[in-house]
Amino acid sequence: MNPSPWLCACVIAGSLAGSPVWAQPAASPGGPQPTRPASGEPAAGKLTLRFALDAAWQRAVQARESDGQRRRAEADRASTSKLWAAPPSLELSHRNDRLPRNAGQRETEIGVAVPLWLPGQRAARAGAAEAAAALAQAAEQVARLRLAGELREAAWQIAAAQADFAEADAKAQGLKQLADDVERRVRAGDLARADALAAQAEHLAATALQSEVRQRLQAARARWALLTGLAAAPDLTAANDVTPDSSATHPELQLARQYTELARQRVELMRRSRRDAPELTVAVRQDTPGRTESSQGSLVIGLRLPFGTDDRNRPLEAAALSELDVAQAHEQRLRERVDSDVAAARDALRTAQEQLDAETARARLLRERATLIDKSCRAGESPLPDLLRALAAAAQADSAATKQAAALGLAHARLQQSLGLLP
Repeated sequence: MNPSPWLCACVIAGSLAGSPVWAQPAASPGGPQPTRPASGEPAAGKLTLRFALDAAWQRAVQARESDGQRRRAEADRASTSKLWAAPPSLELSHRNDRLPRNAGQRETEIGVAVPLWLPGQRAARAGAAEAAAALAQAAEQVARLRLAGELREAAWQIAAAQADFAEADAKAQGLKQLADDVERRVRAGDLARADALAAQAEHLAATALQSEVRQRLQAARARWALLTGLAAAPDLTAANDVTPDSSATHPELQLARQYTELARQRVELMRRSRRDAPELTVAVRQDTPGRTESSQGSLVIGLRLPFGTDDRNRPLEAAALSELDVAQAHEQRLRERVDSDVAAARDALRTAQEQLDAETARARLLRERATLIDKSCRAGESPLPDLLRALAAAAQADSAATKQAAALGLAHARLQQSLGLLP
């Protein structure tokens, strides 16, 4: 009996635990083949998360919402450059004495009413428009960050599935070679038939696991394609090289700050708008006293000044101050949540690194043990079931180490997400 091919496969699979999982091959004659990239799409292994984020943003509904919010903010900002506080209106009136006595008396007036800015109102509305524009930009960054979080999760799911498939494929191929070797030894009379049945059963179990892992890999790739519209798997080699910038502000905190600023500007606008806009009216009037008299023209200038009463201002002021209080409270709670998320992500990263070190050491020990039992089995000192159990334990440890390597990469990605870093 010569089970060395399976031991080689175990050693190769175990060595993957010490290398980046994104660099592992996931193709085999019976496994999923890499999809050919579409036109304009980078080849597999060259696709970065930055490129994938740009592609996903073009497909995202949030991109359309951000565009609409930005256009509304720009329209509000443009409205503050006008000379009037609201759209002007045209006024027309005509009066005659046809019903009472029909003496030919007529009066016609045509004019334009222009709403005027109150003192300080125009500057306050401009400040609110600027705050709304900054809010739209901050909201876009938050939407991109949340989309980046989905992409990071999907990308590392593919990496973990590729690692699992590489492990399952190596195990299935190694057990097939071992089952064929045992079958030859049985025909030669060196081993019992029970040993061949045990080896074949182990091979069938590995084949079933290979099919299950293949299905998970295909599902992960389908989710990635749905998010980005790209067929190529991402290259995560440099995904964890992004270092946090101490001067950078978390996009969600920036958004909360802009909400607070907008609420503050709206309070100021309300205080500068304690009455409706006054209206300046400029009109031309033509009077005809009677049929035998000539008409006379005159210029009319009028000013309409609405009063600002408490029943109008108190509800508006209460609503504006309430919005400001809510925005400030939300900003404070969000700051605490972000700090908590960052601390939890750092702890998770540290734990994942410790677990990877432990799993790698355990896999190395079990591979060494399997090698010793292999030598003992070939010397006739150990039975085949002991070798199969040792190989299974070594393969399980290799798989756990490889999964933990992918978990470490995901922990890195989640720390970057909690820090508000885009790819």
